[in-house]
Amino acid sequence: MSQHTAAIRENLKRLLAPRHLAFIGGRSMARALRRCAEGGFQGQLWLVNPQHESLEGVPCVRSVSDLPCAPDAVFIATNRELTLACVAALAAKGAGGAICYASGFAETGAAGQALQDQLLQAAGDMALLGPNCYGLLDYLHSAALWPVAHGGKPVEKGVAVLTQSGNFAYNLSMSDRSLPIAYMASVGNQAQLGVAELMDVLLDEPRVTAIGLHLEGLKNVPGFARAAHKALQKGIPIIALKTGVSQLGAELALSHTSALAGSDALYDSLFERLGVIRVSGPVSFMETLKAAACGQLPTGPGLIALACSGGDAGLIADYAEGNGLQLPSLDDGQRVELAQVLPSYANLVNPLDFTTAIWGDRKALDAMLDSALRTPADAALLVLDYPAESSGERPQCDLLLELFCAALVRHGKSGFVTSAFPELLPAYARERLHQQGVAALQGVEEGLAAWGRVAGYQQRRQQLLALGESALVPFCPQALSSQGQLLDEWQSKQALQAFGLPIPAARLSTPAQALQDAAQLGYPLVLKALSAQLPHKTEAGAVALNLADAAALQAALELMGQRIAAYAPGVAFDRVLLERMAAPPLAELIVGIKREEGFGLALVIGAGGILVELLKDSRSLLLPTTDGAIRGALLSLRSAPLLQGFRGRPPADLDALVAAIRAVADYAGEHAEQLLELDVNPLLVGANGCVAVDALIRLART
Repeated sequence: MSQHTAAIRENLKRLLAPRHLAFIGGRSMARALRRCAEGGFQGQLWLVNPQHESLEGVPCVRSVSDLPCAPDAVFIATNRELTLACVAALAAKGAGGAICYASGFAETGAAGQALQDQLLQAAGDMALLGPNCYGLLDYLHSAALWPVAHGGKPVEKGVAVLTQSGNFAYNLSMSDRSLPIAYMASVGNQAQLGVAELMDVLLDEPRVTAIGLHLEGLKNVPGFARAAHKALQKGIPIIALKTGVSQLGAELALSHTSALAGSDALYDSLFERLGVIRVSGPVSFMETLKAAACGQLPTGPGLIALACSGGDAGLIADYAEGNGLQLPSLDDGQRVELAQVLPSYANLVNPLDFTTAIWGDRKALDAMLDSALRTPADAALLVLDYPAESSGERPQCDLLLELFCAALVRHGKSGFVTSAFPELLPAYARERLHQQGVAALQGVEEGLAAWGRVAGYQQRRQQLLALGESALVPFCPQALSSQGQLLDEWQSKQALQAFGLPIPAARLSTPAQALQDAAQLGYPLVLKALSAQLPHKTEAGAVALNLADAAALQAALELMGQRIAAYAPGVAFDRVLLERMAAPPLAELIVGIKREEGFGLALVIGAGGILVELLKDSRSLLLPTTDGAIRGALLSLRSAPLLQGFRGRPPADLDALVAAIRAVADYAGEHAEQLLELDVNPLLVGANGCVAVDALIRLART
């Protein structure tokens, strides 16, 4: 870490735990300051405005230089030109961090980018959030560096939410879901501080129990990977809602915060290797964060589930199975005990419908809970829908919640409560549950999906750490403007063979020399025309297979010359490749490298040969990767049964296959700064080894 980066990091810590706050701007900033005071912020508060003695009853300081000391955190709500001057003055004063509310920077084009560069230079070692952002809500310290009202309240611990949309943050803070929020940051253009830098420091705050990310794109993939690996080591779940999946969504992201959305498949690969939980929408984002917010994650997928309705029990069974949760059977002792408490018509299974017969009966409910929770299941679930307050039945619901929470403590289990209908778990009940470390989820479908995600995270986390891939920082190559130089098949194969890729026995020849070279190589063989101008040889008639003898080779040479002349008249037919014909394979794979500027290099493994476009069966691994991850990707393909002894055929030589793919990955890593394109298709996979029968490499001109 450079001295400059270390200084920014220390100032970011000041911004996230401020002793004093300053607001620069007009009446809206006076109101923002008053909201901080009314919200319980304990430190000093200043309003900077050169034109007024006071605003909204708040006295004004005329300039940054007139502040009595360097503030830890500042919200700047001026136009973009004045923002530059304020940032420079704050940096000179020694302020900790500043939030730049103004827009009109990199998201507007080249002129805005130039202004943003000046802003970054003016900030120096001061931590800078934005520009083009709503700011920072800090509910651990009651510091709301925010231009408008917000719906959160102080917490002892909770989740940190980082978003590129200020309105998303505003709406999330106003939502009626009781998510305990420790921090909420709108990151805007991420000129200096982005998602990665904020995550890194937030992970050092023990009161942050999970991190939620609402992303359009990442600007610092290596930094994000380092922070996410740190989270994986600490067991702090990261939940991501990634937009920009569609082409239009990607274009909107670019215009909104100048963030490149990148290939969605590569984001999936990045999240998968780092254990990031990806969700599809705002509700699943919220509920999954709530499932993780208490910090008491389930140790596994086992669940003992309780409901007072057979209909609810049926829903639990279906949604548990669909979300990878297991419902272990009750043992004989549990059933005997439960039969003594519950009516004869109760179905003594898991999920348990304990009926309404014992509703409001403290002794019977306690006995039922003790019997049910004496189970090897990792966690417990109670489904409970509160009736309207006018029903007079809420006290019985409150009693059940109280007894359930106490039983979880007695039995040392994590647990959660959900309602069948989202609106039927009232705010006061949710707050009570969260105070006792029990997740209050809303909607049985959403609740079980959220719990399934955090339970799966716990299982996957140990596997990922053991695999070692999460510790590898992805390559993030610089942009290349050149169209590059295409190597012909012979050159491509020779380059890859040097890294360990098996290729067929071959001779580089000419049409005139081919018969003599073929006699030395041996039949049957394959004939291919060699030219970097013919990347798609099959379409040009430039491939002939399974030539059994010299007569067949001679005929193939004559026909190939005619076809190439007709297909591409300007391409000379003067070099050919002769290769020993490979044995019929168990499977054909494609192995390639995808380059995403500013994101990474991805190793793509999929069903190959003529099935590439038809099946679209592939997996992507960001580089560098591990042999274990390559093996896992192979076995996760839909066509993986072909590698595992399908219909009595022998299994493929997986060790040799992994080694061959590793050779491609190693070549790509060595040439990351100039590699534009790489395809091995097909890679023929057999029971005893594998062989690459075609390859293409395109390198940037140096």
